Amino acid sequence: VQLVESGGGLVQPGGSLRLSCAASGFTFSNCPMMWYRQAPGKGRELVATITSTSGTTTYADSVKGRFAISRDNAKNALYLQMNSLKPEDTAVYYCKTIWRIAIYWGQGTQVTVSS
Repeated sequence: VQLVESGGGLVQPGGSLRLSCAASGFTFSNCPMMWYRQAPGKGRELVATITSTSGTTTYADSVKGRFAISRDNAKNALYLQMNSLKPEDTAVYYCKTIWRIAIYWGQGTQVTVSS
């Protein structure tokens, strides 16, 4: 199982970024997917989730209305569209899945929101 995030970078407050997570080594379409983030000196925080088939989504209150999680099962890809970014969104962003009772994480991608 491999999860590879990309799309992070430096953006000004109010800007947008789209993160991607490329998945391989498991049946992506059967698995729920999640985005987490970890800011410096803080614990890892759940940002958004999406179910495997219906695509039902949930969001942390801190990102509701600004972030959108989506998936393309044909491409084995997970996305996080982040709009109206704030300095407090600065963190390393990770994708995660659960496959056959094991948990898998990507290596993370850094998002920095600063002027």
